[in-house]
Amino acid sequence: MNSLNIQNDIVPFNVWEKQASEHFQKASKFTASVRKRRDCGESHPVEDFLFDYYPYPLSIIEQWHPEIGVRLEIGDVITLPKRFSGKRYSHRDRTFFLDRGKMEEKERARLLWIQELLMATQRHTPNFACHGLHEWAMVYQAEEIRHSGLAPLRLKQEEIDSLIESRSITCTHHDAFRFFAKAARPLNKIQPSIDTRLENEQPGCVHANMDLYKWAAKCMPWIGSGLLLECFLLANELRNLDMRASPYDLSKWQVIPIKIETAEGRKHYETEQRRLAAIAGELRGKLIASLDRVL
Repeated sequence: MNSLNIQNDIVPFNVWEKQASEHFQKASKFTASVRKRRDCGESHPVEDFLFDYYPYPLSIIEQWHPEIGVRLEIGDVITLPKRFSGKRYSHRDRTFFLDRGKMEEKERARLLWIQELLMATQRHTPNFACHGLHEWAMVYQAEEIRHSGLAPLRLKQEEIDSLIESRSITCTHHDAFRFFAKAARPLNKIQPSIDTRLENEQPGCVHANMDLYKWAAKCMPWIGSGLLLECFLLANELRNLDMRASPYDLSKWQVIPIKIETAEGRKHYETEQRRLAAIAGELRGKLIASLDRVL
């Protein structure tokens, strides 16, 4: 591949340095508290999840990268941070920039697949009738209480089982479905797998929308840190909704439950699900467009 055609516009050093500093400040509002809890051997069921479930270091949202096509002035600094090294960046005439000519074919193939999945998800019909029952299906018949060491259940086991047996389970997300209790899996209308993601993932799904952070992280640094942080912030809201609608008692962390065992609770959940899905749709579109520019 040929190196990126360098743009004439150059972002001055003091401008992008300020942008990078502001980005770090926004991200560290989340990462600082996680580091503090880890040092104390503590955990938070909402705020720590994105860093525990997705295998990325805290620094991935802290470290700033420009979008592809942006040329940055080096200024008077003697040594740039290691993340701006020659692995993906090129340096020329006291500037540096992301160089798609340094993208390996394996990485390009991965980005193409991610874009394909995002486009497939975007064009599918959203489902807003799941009402967060995946977390309940994970503890059905008490085969295994996934977060038992973290928080107690807020309802009796028979109440949880009764709700699962009385409602239609319509989970479309492989990574949520694989944690279902064995007895709950046959109750799901479909049987999603890792091989059917292109057919099953849909834009109303809380987990598919949360995964925008995962896919954005896998596209770094090419898409730029601004879009990554947007996806992370949305994922944080989605995790909050996910756990508020769960059968766990999270009052220790001042997490107010959405009681989906009631009609009012299900209506509340769906309203929030639709609101966040609209934001996710915009971010998914941004990510698809960014990948167009990268590829």
